[in-house]
Amino acid sequence: MKNNIINRRTVLRTSALTMLGLSFPSVTWAEQKSNIKMSKHFPNIPPEIIEEVVGKSHFDLNGVKSLVEKRPELSRSVWEWRFGDFESAIGAASHVGRRDIALYLMSKGARPTLFTFTMLGHFNVVKSAIEATPGIQETTGPHGISLLDHAYAGERMKDQMTKSEIESLEQTIDYLSGLGNANGTDYINVSSEEQKKYLGDYKYGEGENDGFTIGVNMRKLLSLGPIGGFGGALYKIGDNLFTYNGTPSVTISFNIQEDKVKSLTLTEPDITLIVEKI
Repeated sequence: MKNNIINRRTVLRTSALTMLGLSFPSVTWAEQKSNIKMSKHFPNIPPEIIEEVVGKSHFDLNGVKSLVEKRPELSRSVWEWRFGDFESAIGAASHVGRRDIALYLMSKGARPTLFTFTMLGHFNVVKSAIEATPGIQETTGPHGISLLDHAYAGERMKDQMTKSEIESLEQTIDYLSGLGNANGTDYINVSSEEQKKYLGDYKYGEGENDGFTIGVNMRKLLSLGPIGGFGGALYKIGDNLFTYNGTPSVTISFNIQEDKVKSLTLTEPDITLIVEKI
């Protein structure tokens, strides 16, 4: 890549002489090779940095700071994990109860959502939003996590909260609990014993990464991810039928033969993929 570069002193000298009415030889642009290695995504921020900010916003305040201090706009980062499961940096901090990370991101320009205010225990904001938009309490956040669960997550850092902050959070929890429909979709429970039959690797191609791993995530839910990688939750909605992280247009069904899983079928708006268990 080449940059057109002009010496700043030349520009200043030329401007000064022109103001004095003196002639000066025309300035030519010098083409020089740039030593900067440009990202293929330039001028977009490399996606791996976005993923890192959102990932670290779940647990690593210092790691978030090291990235956001350099680029404050990263406080507004949003990442799509898979199949339309979008999560912002402040959304990540909100559903795991990291109020310190959420407050830091807000100080750098992050856009707090209803889920953020719920986790922080801002009762008046939450109540006003629900009264202004009845039914919004049923909307779930990243990974299909409910508004009420965000409120419970706010208790994580209770030991660092003031008395009034704790009281407001408790008021928020009581209010959302009383609504009766702020705890998300009522999915079918899957016992740890039932989970076992689905676990394992599934392949759909010859490539090393052409497949999925069905495992169990930190919330003790079945999960689907790339082979050997992090997986999003599977919520049961029918017999051997699941949805991915609450994404409405994506379903995963398992083909059972002689009480053993032989394959899974992943269906989304543009693709239906049959994946064999190995």
